[in-house]
Amino acid sequence: MIIDSLENVKHYRNLSERIKKAFEFLEEIDFETIDPGRYNVEGDEIFALVSEYNTKKPSDVLPEAHERHIDIQYMIKGEEIMGYAPLEDQDILKPYDAEKDIVFYQSQISNLRVSEGMFAVFFPTDVHAPGIMVETQKPVKKVVVKVLV
Repeated sequence: MIIDSLENVKHYRNLSERIKKAFEFLEEIDFETIDPGRYNVEGDEIFALVSEYNTKKPSDVLPEAHERHIDIQYMIKGEEIMGYAPLEDQDILKPYDAEKDIVFYQSQISNLRVSEGMFAVFFPTDVHAPGIMVETQKPVKKVVVKVLV
């Protein structure tokens, strides 16, 4: 798991060629004017999901992980808590759905506050619980770039 500001992205470009392309996408797109939806960066290997929603109560968010994708979650507007826990020794709550590349866990998570201009990278070894309200439920705009491992 990585959490940082987009202005420091130069430190992470060399993790892989696909991650480099995902960060280039984040730097080039004007997310202030982009509409919610799916945007292909490199077919199904790298794509972005832009969404607007209200943050949720912690009890309404299930910790999740992905086997085939890395999530780069970038906050365009607003802020939220993103929960994190290492994958090992976690209890599965809902089994893996291969079509959606997601598995849900019953997990004790550590909370990370992610504000505008910040991103979090979650690898397949990271359980994460995004979309949690900071103090009250508020609207956010976020992009999740899905990078095939």
